[in-house]
Amino acid sequence: MPCLHPGSRPRFRVSCPRIQHQDPTQPHALTPAQSLYLWLSAVNVTALLMANVLGVKLFSFETGWRWGDGPFRIEHTVGMLPFPITFLITDLLTEYFGKKAARRTTYVAFAMAVLAFILISVGRKFPILEGIPGTATNEAFENVFGSATLMYIASLAAFLLGSLLDIFVFTIFKRMTGGKMVWLRATGSTVISQMFDSLLVTWLFFWAFPKLLGQPAADLHFVIRTAFTGYVLKFVIAVVLTPGIYLGRWAIAKIYGLRPVPASEA
Repeated sequence: MPCLHPGSRPRFRVSCPRIQHQDPTQPHALTPAQSLYLWLSAVNVTALLMANVLGVKLFSFETGWRWGDGPFRIEHTVGMLPFPITFLITDLLTEYFGKKAARRTTYVAFAMAVLAFILISVGRKFPILEGIPGTATNEAFENVFGSATLMYIASLAAFLLGSLLDIFVFTIFKRMTGGKMVWLRATGSTVISQMFDSLLVTWLFFWAFPKLLGQPAADLHFVIRTAFTGYVLKFVIAVVLTPGIYLGRWAIAKIYGLRPVPASEA
């Protein structure tokens, strides 16, 4: 049937897109694009939440290199291991849905992390029943969730700003290369945004927050060194995950039949 403007004569036949109204009783009946967006967003939220929960544990290992007068050690939180996954997912979201959709997922993940923080804070206020096998003591519970409060807040701030920067840089690189050189926009945006993320989260946790709370703050040399060593590991992880976006593109084309957003529309 031709598509006509009200009051116009049918001089030209224009094909109109068929509008499909989703059945409200079938909310799970998603289009391929909606299904992909849902799964990518869910993985993004999960990776962020686990990064914040695992952030209470620190690790350190020797590299065999030298830093000044001492050995060069990699020192950071275990939470930074799932954190690069959020940047990989953000890149895929930007690649297939554009920067607005990627930002929306970032805001949702940030909101869910804030909700998790509130629920953890409420849980800490409840009186604990100890002596039951398999349950945590109050001291153990506080050691895990109480000590991670400032790290949690610092991680959230770094995630929000770092992810928005990643989306911005990814889009710029995609336009500059005309949609080519996928590795450049994927790795380049992650490397740049994680440099900012590492510096911000380390500076907030070890220097800014202690200063605001009137507590002893770490030496700025320690802050820079910790941020740099953590960034080295994140850089390695970003390079290792670069094939992930190629694998993701292949899987999305194979399973969902979708194509990336053109560079001119990014």
